Amino acid sequence: MQKLILYPDRAKQTMEGFGASGAWWAQVVGGWTQQDPDSGLPFYERIAQLLFDKEKGIGITCYRHNLGGGSQNSKSSVFDQTCRMAECHLKNDGTYDWNRDENAVRMLLSVVKNGCEEVVLFCNSPPEKYTINGKSCVSRAGGINIRRKNFSPFADYCVQVTKHFLSMGVPVKFFSPVNEPVWVWTEKNGQEGCHYRPWQVWELMRICADKFREANLGVLLSGAENGDIRWFNKTYSRIMLGDQKIKSMSDGVDVHSYFLPLPVNLGAITDFLNDRISYVKRWRRWLNKKYPNAKVRVSEWTHMQGGRDYGMDSALVQAETMLDDICLLHACAWQNWIAVSNVDYCDGLLYIDLAKPGFEFTKRYFAFGNFSKYIAVGAKYMPAETKNANIKAAAFEKDGETVVVVMNKSETAQQLCLPQIAGQTVQGFVTDAEHDLAQVQFNADDLVLSSRSVTTLVFKGGIV
Repeated sequence: MQKLILYPDRAKQTMEGFGASGAWWAQVVGGWTQQDPDSGLPFYERIAQLLFDKEKGIGITCYRHNLGGGSQNSKSSVFDQTCRMAECHLKNDGTYDWNRDENAVRMLLSVVKNGCEEVVLFCNSPPEKYTINGKSCVSRAGGINIRRKNFSPFADYCVQVTKHFLSMGVPVKFFSPVNEPVWVWTEKNGQEGCHYRPWQVWELMRICADKFREANLGVLLSGAENGDIRWFNKTYSRIMLGDQKIKSMSDGVDVHSYFLPLPVNLGAITDFLNDRISYVKRWRRWLNKKYPNAKVRVSEWTHMQGGRDYGMDSALVQAETMLDDICLLHACAWQNWIAVSNVDYCDGLLYIDLAKPGFEFTKRYFAFGNFSKYIAVGAKYMPAETKNANIKAAAFEKDGETVVVVMNKSETAQQLCLPQIAGQTVQGFVTDAEHDLAQVQFNADDLVLSSRSVTTLVFKGGIV
């Protein structure tokens, strides 16, 4: 039997919650006003409820709302997935049309109604009015698509949009003007996007910091949303944490936790480049040395694998990544890329068919709920460990309640005991091949984790 040891004296970050993005599906689902026969709600509101309601859903607390560059308005670029063409509130004549992107805004208001506590506004591309080629994607690989003279007008746009949504009662907490600046965002890459060099990210962030400070909106900057956990994280950490002007309007660094293994074998260097855990540990050690107690938020991740997976394979990859990022990177927030997917890919917590209103559950949805539904905003993370490599765990404490999330990726059930609370009955919630966040009662002295499972344990009282 394995012992799960908790270390309250080694408590680290305070958790800020779990989130997901509305990119590319909200402008479709937000128009599904037809009634869901099971709940009696419009489909768009039922989906918002399933994602954000604490009682009737999985209690996600953060929503990332995409501010489009305008490809849907101009039709200047046509992507393979037409739902990735997004509307922009800023028109080319410099006026604003707040009736644009109606469906996505309806979805935004619905998630807030259903329990979303914070919203991040983010731009994949500046509005086409400010781009060099008049498009919301670049014309050539490695080229930038916004002139320096347009940094200030772009920052003014960011402030104006933020003011608008705050006036509607939307709890905007962060604004992210730059998304995955390293990657190539040409039309054939299938989405809006803008490439930036590091000095441009730095200069734009400084201008945005001035504009948001002057506006006094109580909204922080988020960034720089690097697209791979391996590359340039020190560079963007220096931008967000090392510049006092930017740091005064930002309290951490946001990163995307993607990690694509090399497709070819280059010998020993392949093992080095494919060792995700080592990259995460090295970056955290560097942060601890250069910027002690720096907050890290994982603002995007999805299982980068083709085909729709409704089962535990992808759910376990997701859960393990979440645990690694929380335990090793000390991420205080963790956000899935998209909440809803319409493609044949392992992304999204729910699947939809664009041709008709409806939704399908995945095990990723329930496994995500093992975290989002039970780990409270403000809970303090503490390490937890066993000597079994197939079991990973993390513990969280707030107001006398302790929550432990345990993943068993073994093909067999594993016995576990919690010696610090011996004799107690522990409430548990299990996601595995047969259970979807199913409630069970465990004995802390002899707790059986089902095979290939994610389990949340909730018990009252302090750690002995």
